[in-house]
Amino acid sequence: MSLLDRATLDAALIAAHEAGDPAMLAALYRKAADTLERLGQVDAALFFFTQAYVFALDAGLAEADDVGRILRANGRL
Repeated sequence: MSLLDRATLDAALIAAHEAGDPAMLAALYRKAADTLERLGQVDAALFFFTQAYVFALDAGLAEADDVGRILRANGRL
């Protein structure tokens, strides 16, 4: 993840937290997790998958099941 991408992601996460938007938070954390996983940064990716999972559950999103499978497959759930 480049510095610019990281700065953009951080700003979007802060805005979504301030807005109290769990669906947007789930999407942003998932995007970060997917990116980090592609870069081979598994531990960092799993942290972001965990956040995506929590916010997906909070928002009642079906995506929580998919993220939960990823976390279970990696011994994190």
